[in-house]
Amino acid sequence: QVQLVESGGGLVQAGGSLRLSCAASGRTFNNYAMGWFRQAPGKQREFTAAVTWRGGSTYYSDSVKGRFTISRDNAKNTVYLQAHSLKPEDTAVYYCAATQRLTPSVATMRGTYDYWGQGTQVTVSS
Repeated sequence: QVQLVESGGGLVQAGGSLRLSCAASGRTFNNYAMGWFRQAPGKQREFTAAVTWRGGSTYYSDSVKGRFTISRDNAKNTVYLQAHSLKPEDTAVYYCAATQRLTPSVATMRGTYDYWGQGTQVTVSS
């Protein structure tokens, strides 16, 4: 089992920045690729970003590419999502997730990920 705990969400004005963190425990962190998903009210959970085991490759949804950066610190068992130029449409609950089955073709799929955190709320005001 892998336990994931997100933090860093909050209320921010449009154009602002936030850094989300996801702390992992339970198993060897660097055996897992990590992803961030988000779910806005009334919408399905959608892929946001992912990073491979050692951080060598990253993947982004088109909606956040160029504004968000995913990174990981394996020494701290933590993955980050740095969000810049936030927009009201970025408002959502953000979830981190872990998988040992990441490949480019399935990185964006919810079913690829086996472990999920409880989420952290991000609200962007206009």
